[in-house]
Amino acid sequence: MATAKHWIAGARLRTLPAAVAPVLVGTAVAVYDDSSVWWKALLALVVSLALQVGVNYANDYSDGIRGTDDERVGPLRLVGSGLATPAAVKRAAFLSFGVAAVAGIALAATTAWWLLAVGAVSVLAAWFYTGGSKPYGYLGLGEVMVFIFFGLVAVVGTTWVQTERWGDIGWASVAAGTGVGALACAILVANNLRDIPTDTVSGKITLAVRLGDRRTRGFYAVLVGVSAAAVVVLAALTSWWALLGLGFLLPATRAARIVLGGAGGPALIPVLQQTGIAELGWAVLAGLGLVLA
Repeated sequence: MATAKHWIAGARLRTLPAAVAPVLVGTAVAVYDDSSVWWKALLALVVSLALQVGVNYANDYSDGIRGTDDERVGPLRLVGSGLATPAAVKRAAFLSFGVAAVAGIALAATTAWWLLAVGAVSVLAAWFYTGGSKPYGYLGLGEVMVFIFFGLVAVVGTTWVQTERWGDIGWASVAAGTGVGALACAILVANNLRDIPTDTVSGKITLAVRLGDRRTRGFYAVLVGVSAAAVVVLAALTSWWALLGLGFLLPATRAARIVLGGAGGPALIPVLQQTGIAELGWAVLAGLGLVLA
């Protein structure tokens, strides 16, 4: 029971901020445009949550069968620890992707059928992050895909299915997607910074492994700066009330101090939590500003 709770706690660090934040702020942009549709926002949340859960299970399965998690420092993994069989974790991944597909089909049927292509690409990206013979997560491309799919696509898609138009509001959603996407990347950067020693041994060539310890820490700080700049751009495109989003810097600064201070191994685990709080804070505070406006 204790190990299961440990896995669930670790999964929450990765799942909730990255899944909820894009839908919150994407819907807030739609509210600012007087175009929000609550049931479409709810469907978008189901898609986002199901994809994130599916990604977690898929990574657990693929890394586990490769032996990447045999000497893991961070939160427990199901396959690597023997807590669950690979087949069970794989089924859970595909069940999650199935839930995302059903909710996505409902959105496409009531909005535009070309969204099915976006959904299909999103599921493929989720699986092949660590799955398949040549996973792109092992080639240093994980951060790029997280920024695209759990930043830009998630936020812009949430806004678009409700407003069904582009214009200035579309660019506002791009700014919002950039902000939460940069912090979603920062979570992955901190995770991979912690795992540089074990990933190097197992042959998992993440971006952190490519950059090395010092430059990875600098990259984390750059991502926090990009997210702060995105708040300002969003405010310039909408209302200065959106500057409330800069409140995310409180937890983000604490996390950046740990990263830039040279912490390693288990000492970096709190950075994942603080960065997740920062991402959720970005979305809630900036979104609150847009609603007030």
